[in-house]
Amino acid sequence: MENELKQKVSMVSLGCPKNLVDAEVMLGILAKQGYEITMDEKDADVIIVNTCAFIKEAREESVDAILDLADRKSDGRCKTLVVAGCLPQRYQEELSRELPEVDILIGTGDYPRVAEILAEHNSRDGQLKYVGDPYYIYDESLPRLNSSPGWYAYLKIGEGCSNCCSYCVIPKLRGAYRSRPLDALVAEAENLVKGGVRELILVSQDITRYGSDLASNETLSELIRRLAEIPDLKWIRLLYAYPDGIDDELVDLLKNEPKLCKYLDIPIQHISDNVLRRMKRRSSEQQILNLIERLRTEIPGITLRTSLIVGFPGETVDDFLKLLQFVEKTQFDRLGVFCYSKEDGTPAADMPDQVSERVKRERHRKLMKIQGRVSFRRNRAMVGQLEQVIVEGYSEETELLLKGRTSRQAPDIDGQVYITSGRADLGEIVPCRITDSSDYDLVAEMLEEQA
Repeated sequence: MENELKQKVSMVSLGCPKNLVDAEVMLGILAKQGYEITMDEKDADVIIVNTCAFIKEAREESVDAILDLADRKSDGRCKTLVVAGCLPQRYQEELSRELPEVDILIGTGDYPRVAEILAEHNSRDGQLKYVGDPYYIYDESLPRLNSSPGWYAYLKIGEGCSNCCSYCVIPKLRGAYRSRPLDALVAEAENLVKGGVRELILVSQDITRYGSDLASNETLSELIRRLAEIPDLKWIRLLYAYPDGIDDELVDLLKNEPKLCKYLDIPIQHISDNVLRRMKRRSSEQQILNLIERLRTEIPGITLRTSLIVGFPGETVDDFLKLLQFVEKTQFDRLGVFCYSKEDGTPAADMPDQVSERVKRERHRKLMKIQGRVSFRRNRAMVGQLEQVIVEGYSEETELLLKGRTSRQAPDIDGQVYITSGRADLGEIVPCRITDSSDYDLVAEMLEEQA
């Protein structure tokens, strides 16, 4: 037991921020049990790969990472390789058979038992598989080791999904949507802020569904108001707000709550009614257009981000042209595009009129080319504006430039601001004037009184 307590653990988390929160909970549990956390996989006795299996590219990335880290069992000190998360939840038998290098498989509902499972592995031979029903949802009593820079953290407000889009495997991997209790979320948020967090990013598969399954009838808007009361919290950001769940109360908060970033990630996936129906999305083209018009009218300056899928089964040339025209006309500030991934066990996988990979890639290229021009124009329009910027370190190119983000930019998925003058501490929010721009990044100078 003494040797076990001194073991070093390294974590590699792949996929979305929701997955990252699970990884941070595992790290917190292991640290509390006496394991030492290390960033260097070559120095780790235990390596955990927290995987994503949402689409083909994510699965390939996960398998490549597993194979690469398996080498640490020969060129490092690693004795135990753990694969956790969505990949074993979906493919435990295939992984067990094809990757004998893996010592432990842990599913999406069993990761809180990671310390217990490691202890069992140390006392017996052979591969262990703990992949049960994906219905677990963690609470604030579990330790969590924030792996993001100390000034921001993700707050996972719910688990699973009940939307049942025809292309998506998330309900099978994570179960139906379950909201976390409001008081538990506020308690976790308060602990994070006490630890130095200044920006909380609310995530779940669909944040607008929050509270719909709770007997107490709590809502996303009520949660935001409670979080805004935390004194040292400066920014609250919303990711993954489904269009049909954006109600009057949320719009009012986006207009009037100063701590709530005027930034909204709305995953619409397409604009053609033909494709939306086949996707089993709940919003129509007209509803989406009305929502965007309302948001931009009532909340001047709001930053809108979305995600789109090209090459969905049955997407015609006309459907795609409509999507191209929509993107050029709507002028989203941020936009991500995915090629449709055919996922076994989903209704879309059995649909006729599957689109070829070549056509998917070509449509992806055309859409991103248009969005590149849109993004450049919208960034150029910001030159001369005053923005609050959270300072996040030095530029990768030179330590003469600080870098950071405005409230219009989410970490990891949006661009950055390069600050050409002034000094500030990491995590400090400072006023800057935008002086230049590129397709996705901005250049700014700190105001003299701050510098």
